Amino acid sequence: VQLQASGGGTVQAGGSLRVSCKVSGRTSSDYASDYAVGWFRQAPGKERELVGNINRNGDSTDYADPVKGRFTISRDNDKNTVTLQMTSLKLEDTAAYYCAAKKGLPSAREKWYDYWGQGTLVTVSS
Repeated sequence: VQLQASGGGTVQAGGSLRVSCKVSGRTSSDYASDYAVGWFRQAPGKERELVGNINRNGDSTDYADPVKGRFTISRDNDKNTVTLQMTSLKLEDTAAYYCAAKKGLPSAREKWYDYWGQGTLVTVSS
């Protein structure tokens, strides 16, 4: 599977931004719905960390404490897209955001994800 993240940009603190991840199967039998998807972020000078994840059919999500109540992950398997909606953005949300995919159940650990998209940069300004 191939992943492509898009939608990053600069937003003022308190604002909202949506980033998307296109999940494309490599073969005709490789479907986006076969993969759980995680969102991770990496701020300058810091290690990459979990933002949240979503299961294959989109009825279960999990979020890291710093973003709970502010970020929402959803997916549309017909459109092969996973979306990260971010609201009430804070300066500390500035980071490169990555989507990643794995078969089976979602995981909070990045080491279990086999496929990664390129990062999309989100900058929150004061």
